[in-house]
Amino acid sequence: MASIFAKIRRAYSLLKHIDMDQLDHIASKVDLGAVMQAVGKMDDKQLARLMKMLGGDTHKGHASPPIEGDFYHLGHALTPDERALQLRVREVMETEIKPLINDYWLRGEFPFEIIPKLAALNICGGTYQGYGCPDLSHTMDGIIAMEIARVDTSVCTFFGVQSGLSMGSIYLLGSEEQKQEWLPAMQQMKKIGAFGLTEPEVGSAVAAGLTMTATRNGDKWILNGQKKWIGNATFADVIVIWARDMADDQVKGFLVRKGNAGLHVDKIEGKMALRIVQNGLITLTNCEVPESDRLQKANSYKDTASVLRMTRAGVAWQAVGCARGAYESALKYTLERKQFGKPIASFQLIQNHLVEMLTNLTAMQTMVFRLSQLQQEGKITDEHASLAKVFCSLRTRDIVSKAREVMGGNGILMEHDVARFVADAEAIYSYEGTKEINTLIVGRAITGHSAFV
Repeated sequence: MASIFAKIRRAYSLLKHIDMDQLDHIASKVDLGAVMQAVGKMDDKQLARLMKMLGGDTHKGHASPPIEGDFYHLGHALTPDERALQLRVREVMETEIKPLINDYWLRGEFPFEIIPKLAALNICGGTYQGYGCPDLSHTMDGIIAMEIARVDTSVCTFFGVQSGLSMGSIYLLGSEEQKQEWLPAMQQMKKIGAFGLTEPEVGSAVAAGLTMTATRNGDKWILNGQKKWIGNATFADVIVIWARDMADDQVKGFLVRKGNAGLHVDKIEGKMALRIVQNGLITLTNCEVPESDRLQKANSYKDTASVLRMTRAGVAWQAVGCARGAYESALKYTLERKQFGKPIASFQLIQNHLVEMLTNLTAMQTMVFRLSQLQQEGKITDEHASLAKVFCSLRTRDIVSKAREVMGGNGILMEHDVARFVADAEAIYSYEGTKEINTLIVGRAITGHSAFV
């Protein structure tokens, strides 16, 4: 008797997924009681064949939930217009840009055909007012960064350099004439920018002294030195260059135009991460820049830091996007990949990995969401941005590692995307301030003691 009831329960588990209209239609054609009695008399092999014939799966009790990395529904806090924009960015990234990414990533080249697609979204210079910029909230600006990085971190880095670092330098520190000349064209992505701060021998120590020098000569400045790891540098129309003024030893900002005499850019080859980003080694040799192309409100490193403070929050959002892309790719894989006759998502150890990934991802999302609220309120500090950068880049490393783990050997194949996320997470971990430097910024804030050299 118990075995018969067990068989009936198994049959019911199949029939319960039929909606009421279908069930009424079936009842009008057959005697359901007789059907259930007949099913109860079947042996396991007969029942399995019936369920297979009807499209059932003995190991699948119900349809899988949607693959969604926003477990606490933070997207629901957006306005309807913001939510629509988020989904529009996601659709473009998924349908028009994602199919191109792995090929370009492997070749280490940039897909210039994506620039008009991004420009059409009208998201560049998101939080700036005027100059054709959409004047979005800082939260929405972060959401956009997450959505782009969710598909590819290289594209998000390109966009962050354009919209954040280069446009942001001009928006915060440029003269009105400079803003009018550059920002509308950059917002439409007709002109591309780059941001040159890091040097071959000066990374974390930029505040202590740049080796790139600037010497005033009448109404011109003469720039000499090198910059390294400069994204977009190989094709940028304008590069924001930070140099030490030989007269007062203060950091100044300059707009170096494409084709400037004395400007030379070598593409950095052999990268294991962000391979789509065209990083350059910039060499300036007696490069003449007119006073009109000096950022008029950039007079010390404190001014430079104001740009970094604004964009570091965006890097934390990038980390969230990279982690979310890895988590969702891994979840999808585990639902589709079968071993021992059932999806590996049904195994306890796999679920443990997935839940740990989701826990970290959810903590990251709630942190950057609040960070953007602080930024919107004008209350963000260096230590706020640094704490988010430290935590999110660390947790992203954990998430992409587990995403690769649940995929087994397939995790190193580009076709599953996670291998790319694993590599790119290493770049996020280092740029816009290393974990150690950002940690010391937070440490100084909470102790009152500076541990910097």
